[in-house]
Amino acid sequence: MAASNNPEEGLEKSAMLLIALGEEGAAEVLKNLGPREVQKLGHAMASLKSVPRATIEAVLDEFHQIAGEQSAVHVDTDSYIRSVLTKALGDDKASNLISRILNSSETSGIDSLKWMDASTVADLIKNEHPQIIATILVHLEHDHASEILAQFTERLRNDVVLRIATLEGIQPIALRELNEAMTRIMAGSTNVKRAAMGGVRTVAEILNFIGTANETSVIDAIREYDPDLAQKIIDEMFVFENLMDIDDRSIQLILREVQSDSLILALKGASPELREKVFKNMSQRAAEMLREDLDSRGPVRVSEVEAEQKEILKVVRRLADEGQIVLGGAGGEQML
Repeated sequence: MAASNNPEEGLEKSAMLLIALGEEGAAEVLKNLGPREVQKLGHAMASLKSVPRATIEAVLDEFHQIAGEQSAVHVDTDSYIRSVLTKALGDDKASNLISRILNSSETSGIDSLKWMDASTVADLIKNEHPQIIATILVHLEHDHASEILAQFTERLRNDVVLRIATLEGIQPIALRELNEAMTRIMAGSTNVKRAAMGGVRTVAEILNFIGTANETSVIDAIREYDPDLAQKIIDEMFVFENLMDIDDRSIQLILREVQSDSLILALKGASPELREKVFKNMSQRAAEMLREDLDSRGPVRVSEVEAEQKEILKVVRRLADEGQIVLGGAGGEQML
């Protein structure tokens, strides 16, 4: 969907669009999305029962399409979602996502964990050996792994992260143990190929998504075990304040990708120096408006500030991966 100041509104519009497209069209769209996006859209679609014609027309107009003639779109959502997700993902991948949304059947294997919410995965694996948990988490998206870690006790979380940091590769014996664990957990089998995963960079990426309190606790625990390893992880991390190390052109590119409401919340927790860096890379009028908005915005929760900062960091990492910007400072490549 087109950009929206309200992520929930954008998600709802996307769900409406998929329903309006019909099963075949929606399935084709979902095939091109990742597990997390499909899961979010699936939940949003499941919550829609009747969509007014005017709303459908507004959504379709955003995509320059012609609105349907019916006054409303009435959908047997359970049946519709089962059909769309199965066409888009195939029986195996769709079955678990459907079960999460519609309380249906199970699936198996490590790939199925990518389609589960963090609390469900945490409940499934929390009693496994920490080395097994570490091996499982490195196969997941970093933000997903971070959410799962947040569900563990502090002791288990620190132990698992330390094992990820010292995991240089997954050996055949470890994969056999993983397969056995997944067989017990999911009552199925896995087919995971050997790969070099884990290590300092993986931990840094995971910690970039975890809350500040948990991040500090994990780093302190690793520092007690190996101070040098803890420092290597810190050096690989890119946090919001590291935007100070990015050149002005890159800051301008980042600002083009960020909604104003998100920027205001993120800057509520930023240093005065970083705020000034942002201001100087905006037009004078835009900077003045941003200053006024910051001054007029009342107290906000730390969790809200951290969430918006992490969303902006996702934009930063995407632009860096695309080669549009170069990250300086911690976790980045230095310019000569």
